[in-house]
Amino acid sequence: MINIIWVALFLIGMGYAAFNGTMDDVNKAIFNSAGNAVQICFGLISVLIFWLGLMKIAEKSGLLEKLSTLFKPIMKRIFPEVPPEHPAMGYIMSNTIANMFGLGNAATPMGIKAMEELKKLNGGKSTPSRSMITLLALNTSGLTLVPTTVIAIRMNSHALSPTDIVGPTLLATCCTTVAALIIDRYFYHRRKRRERK
Repeated sequence: MINIIWVALFLIGMGYAAFNGTMDDVNKAIFNSAGNAVQICFGLISVLIFWLGLMKIAEKSGLLEKLSTLFKPIMKRIFPEVPPEHPAMGYIMSNTIANMFGLGNAATPMGIKAMEELKKLNGGKSTPSRSMITLLALNTSGLTLVPTTVIAIRMNSHALSPTDIVGPTLLATCCTTVAALIIDRYFYHRRKRRERK
């Protein structure tokens, strides 16, 4: 469906430009945007490599394990159906920590692995379990301590203070995470009440 929407937007834009005689402007914008996209990609690659390297150092030094231990009591309450020593919990913790440091690209494979493990816990059913829905809600809200991708984009755009975004991002993602958990729990308990009736 999304492919159809993108093609429709492209065709409408090209048709509008042809109708107004602004195809030259469209061609210039396409080539300028392509150049900007390459510059942004190289800037993002350097920042992501730096943070992924720090994550690897944190993993090898045992810091990641200590962070996991710190968050484990919270995660046990958020995911009560998942046994604490199950591989799914490890993937959930890694995914959450990577998201906290703004490493969405690094978090995605761990999130997929967590979902696979949660599906096994759910008996391979096609209907998602409570934990699967909660993980999706947490990933969508994305609590972020250091928004590395946004900082990298701001640095590439020559922002005067690229890290100004840290405070507002932390506040916004705290609000979205709390809201996501409240909504998740609300609908879970509402469904349970309906099942009891």
